[in-house]
Amino acid sequence: MSTPELTGRVALITGAGVGIGQATAIALAKAGAFVGIHFHRSQSDAEQTLTLIRSNGGDGLLLQGDLTQPLDCAAVVDRLTAQTGRLDILFNNAGSPVERTPIESCSFDLWQTIIATNLTSAFLVTQRAIPFLKQSGHGAIVNNLSLSVQTGGANGAGPYAVAKGGLQVLTRTLAKELAPAVRTNAIMPGVIETRHHETFTTPERMQQYRRETPLGRNGTAEEVAETVAFLVSDSARFINGAIIDINGGRFLR
Repeated sequence: MSTPELTGRVALITGAGVGIGQATAIALAKAGAFVGIHFHRSQSDAEQTLTLIRSNGGDGLLLQGDLTQPLDCAAVVDRLTAQTGRLDILFNNAGSPVERTPIESCSFDLWQTIIATNLTSAFLVTQRAIPFLKQSGHGAIVNNLSLSVQTGGANGAGPYAVAKGGLQVLTRTLAKELAPAVRTNAIMPGVIETRHHETFTTPERMQQYRRETPLGRNGTAEEVAETVAFLVSDSARFINGAIIDINGGRFLR
């Protein structure tokens, strides 16, 4: 895939310290965008992201915030736009299963935390960003979903799947409400070799995923980042409300 042209545009990527977020921050910066690098707790990882971007001739801004908190969401968007005067691209990437648990035994507090982390956070950031995205002339939102939306959530990932399912519906709602000023799409990654799976998936299960995928391997964060870069570029100017699978053909078997 050729590198999109994003010179002069400003992007906000939530959860940009590691994995898909970091890879996407680097990809968009290489394409010419100034990148807002959001992080919650992983400051050193976010700093590394910025260092990598600058080593390639790009630039960005570190933005700390707990996106389950409305004031933090507003502050992240406001700090970026105060420095740049604009916002063209939003990648709602931050999220986590938090903890694996069956629905039957999921406590109310854990349920609330998972929904807040994966759905409410995207709602809050997006809502604050909409006026700037509308003014952009190139406004584009991409939401990061999960394979669990299609599987229902394996091994206790049901609450996470529900939250990501809500984000899928939010994607289509925004695609209707914000067009033609802003395009909204989503990616649905399959199993991607990132720190996420180092935390939540056993090595044996990861090997099983490789065997179950027609391409014979799991994906990389860089492959996902290339898709996001395409979706936010003018090359995708007639794509709106789409959900893009990035899973190596996993459901063909």
